[in-house]
Amino acid sequence: MPVWVGITEPDHGSDVASVQTRAEDKGDHWQINGGKLWTTNGVHGRVGILVARTFTTGCDGDLSLFIVDPEETDFEASRVGTMFIKATATSQLAFRDARVPKENLLGPAGKGLKAILTGLNYGRLNVAAGAVGAAQRSLDLSTDYVKTRKQFGNVIGRYQLVQKLIVDMTIRTEAARALTDRAALALDAGLPGRKECSIAKLYASEAAHEVASMALQAHGGLGYSTDYPVERLFRDTRGGLIPEGTSEIQTLIIGREVLGISAFT
Repeated sequence: MPVWVGITEPDHGSDVASVQTRAEDKGDHWQINGGKLWTTNGVHGRVGILVARTFTTGCDGDLSLFIVDPEETDFEASRVGTMFIKATATSQLAFRDARVPKENLLGPAGKGLKAILTGLNYGRLNVAAGAVGAAQRSLDLSTDYVKTRKQFGNVIGRYQLVQKLIVDMTIRTEAARALTDRAALALDAGLPGRKECSIAKLYASEAAHEVASMALQAHGGLGYSTDYPVERLFRDTRGGLIPEGTSEIQTLIIGREVLGISAFT
């Protein structure tokens, strides 16, 4: 069952604490006003988790989480066209005096920020794992191609510069996999995993796009063809550098974890 998580807004992306979608306590329900952008599966999801600034007698604007069921809450969901990751149904959501049942508050009111930030570690691990898969696919396609494509009387895999491409792709893919495994082990052990997940997400997403770019180079003109998977891998891996925190945000998180000094404040 597709599930969406509404965090990012048109004016608030990396700064999760500044989201402006409002949830007001109306006695028997919550009234939601605001909008979300870049929401994965927003148009298809059977249920969603919404981050909103909450206003009650005991909570003056802190973030909370709400379960949103399209069958009981009216809101608009529209598809957003993207150059990459087209299969995820990237969506924009709009809430105008939308009614959410009182019991759909997920956890205590005003305690949503910590839960979302904790959940982002799992999201970053997910992006890293997907990047490893994309890198491996790029490597596999390229390895097969250079062993069969002939130029100047030989398969191109015999040429030193082509072999250098394959070796560089292999090293980046294996390193990304090792860092992703390390992050998964940290979470499995019950550790926060902030540094490990950010390192995995940063390295794996950037490595995957580098590997996809090398794959395109190895395939030559065929790499540009929309009839062949390399050009899609190139586009999709570029997309991995942004979700769950950009490369720049991951760098600042890692710096904070290593130095104990936050660049966010």
